[in-house]
Amino acid sequence: MATKKLPAGVTRTDRTLMDGRTIRYYDTQGQVRSAEDQRPVEEQPSIGEMRLDPLNNEWVVMAAHRQNRIFLPPKELNPLAPSRPDALTEIPESDYEVVVFDNRSPSLRTMDQSPQIPTDLSFATAPAPAAGKCEVVCYTSNYDSSFKDLSEHQIRTVLEAWRDRTQELSQIPYIQHIAPFENRGEEVGVTLNHPHGQIYAYSYIPPKTERMLHVARAHFAKTGRVLLDDIVARELTDQVRIVASNDEWIAYVPYASRYPFEIHIAPRRSVADFIDLDEAASHSFAPIAKEVLQRLDGVFGVTMPYIASWHQAPVHEGRDVMRLHWQIQSVRRAPGKLKYLAGSESAFGAFMMDLKPEQSAQQLRDVKL
Repeated sequence: MATKKLPAGVTRTDRTLMDGRTIRYYDTQGQVRSAEDQRPVEEQPSIGEMRLDPLNNEWVVMAAHRQNRIFLPPKELNPLAPSRPDALTEIPESDYEVVVFDNRSPSLRTMDQSPQIPTDLSFATAPAPAAGKCEVVCYTSNYDSSFKDLSEHQIRTVLEAWRDRTQELSQIPYIQHIAPFENRGEEVGVTLNHPHGQIYAYSYIPPKTERMLHVARAHFAKTGRVLLDDIVARELTDQVRIVASNDEWIAYVPYASRYPFEIHIAPRRSVADFIDLDEAASHSFAPIAKEVLQRLDGVFGVTMPYIASWHQAPVHEGRDVMRLHWQIQSVRRAPGKLKYLAGSESAFGAFMMDLKPEQSAQQLRDVKL
């Protein structure tokens, strides 16, 4: 059992699950984590492969073992609940604050040796191992909760888990990019309703990040300034798209939003990644995170499906031009109505919006908390 002290009074304790995976408990109340995983020993799935799509030079991961993963189990069979004598789960302890564990059915897996991932991409590029890391982040043991319902103390603990995992995963030699994200709602493909997110650590830079890096570098070369800094400055000048703010963070609907309700949250003092967040920024994150998600659910008075993704600089490049920020995107455009990504969006990546960003920002601001 290994322990590690983190900021904000958080202690991380590592334990091992029945198949050799690691589970990490993030606690603030001095808990002792000694419970053993009582489930029968089983083997972990083998690593999949990545194949290059030669039409656009993008990697596609083939992970056939995920076809049999659990799908929308009833609450009494929730695998992310604390264990009980009659219901053994992924978390051996009978309670927890925040836990992070290696995914039981990962798309990407770690390797003992660094894989050879081709960088000179072409039609003849051979498949490569699907190397990387997929982790599950459980925000709370309360099945009926949501990120917006967490206390500010609990959100800070989740933030410390994100920061800790970014720091540790960055030490794996072949990891190129680390991406924490959350899917909420069956409308966006959730297969477990317990409040949780995931962290993917890629052995390559994923397409959207690569595009953002290219654009950020071009902007810096042209202006000598960081792109996200200029974006935040424009929002502070225009004011009309700002949803919430405090001394350290700003939340705004982006100038060219792609979704009916899309909110970006960025530090006012820009940093490359989670590791660079200081105490003031870390402490101030929870209040604005709660407010923004409460406003999102308050627009129509219903639970809004969303994908919340953290974007930060890749591990080994772009740290001079890429900046940490959180993008929250919801496909709900009205009660009972979703924005489906149809031909233009899905086939060509060309988004069409029926709602101006200034309109959705006003709707979010009008929510009474």
